[in-house]
Amino acid sequence: MQDAVIGIDLGGTSTKFGLVSKEGELLAYDAIPTDSTKTYEHFFEHLYHQADKLQHKVDTDIAIQGIGVGAPAGNYCTGTIEDASNLHWEPNIPVTKTLAQVSNLPTVLMNDANASAEGERLYGAAQGMENFISITLGTGLGCGIVIDGRLVVGQRGHAGEIGHTTVFYDGRECSCGRLGCLETYVSGPGLVATVQELLSKKDIESTLGNMRIADMDAKSITAAARQQDQLAREAFNYTGKILGLKLADMVTTLNPEAIIISGGLAKAGALILEPAKRSMEDHLLEMFQDEVTVLPSSLTEKNAAILGASASIWNTLEREQTPYV
Repeated sequence: MQDAVIGIDLGGTSTKFGLVSKEGELLAYDAIPTDSTKTYEHFFEHLYHQADKLQHKVDTDIAIQGIGVGAPAGNYCTGTIEDASNLHWEPNIPVTKTLAQVSNLPTVLMNDANASAEGERLYGAAQGMENFISITLGTGLGCGIVIDGRLVVGQRGHAGEIGHTTVFYDGRECSCGRLGCLETYVSGPGLVATVQELLSKKDIESTLGNMRIADMDAKSITAAARQQDQLAREAFNYTGKILGLKLADMVTTLNPEAIIISGGLAKAGALILEPAKRSMEDHLLEMFQDEVTVLPSSLTEKNAAILGASASIWNTLEREQTPYV
């Protein structure tokens, strides 16, 4: 009999799920459409039954210990998804309550960034670390913080929202309704906006100038930068500089051992990581300089979200067996 948990990556279009061992082996996985036309009760009941069926794809007998869910706007403290713009259910969805009633299993919910941090700690680049920061760079900027071996969730479950800290008080308009948020500069869309600004202000020949805005994304800008496109590389340097400035603030505040970068924009590798490291070191107090490692995630893109969600329940089960004192 092998112990496993169900890890669920709940997205606006599709929901991926799998059976994951304590060692981080993805034993079986599948996906279903995230059908918001059904009631959330109906959807989560269907989701659990589909996940439970995965046991038939595994050669050995499985003992499912719990369920971990990673989702946008997921709140660990309340177990609810709060005002997720890509889900068309009511504003507050009681995910853990609903799944626990259907499955009779311990269930936890994390937002994407916190689930990523838990995944890095249990399976990824942060194994053995007690103090680190996990940054997810995608459509937005997410952040998970682990201090003294404990995930920091805050009073109401919203700790780590550095993507909505201010870079420029009169800067770009953010989807949250405020101006100058970090994620409007350091994210896939933020990188595109920087390229567009450079194209309008600078007389630099660039292959990106022939591309429609609708077709431009972090992947195409990365490809141009790797072909030594000067404007694309300048956009990455600017993005990395702003990211490094904020990382320096976090290092000064939290004193971590490492910062782990993941997500679509992180695939640019040194193009984003090197200017971020330089900028961070330039803005650090001397006592913190050359003390913090900045490194990419070691989790594979295919499994990262499911592994992160499963890590959240494994870590919760472990903490319940070993109380924090």
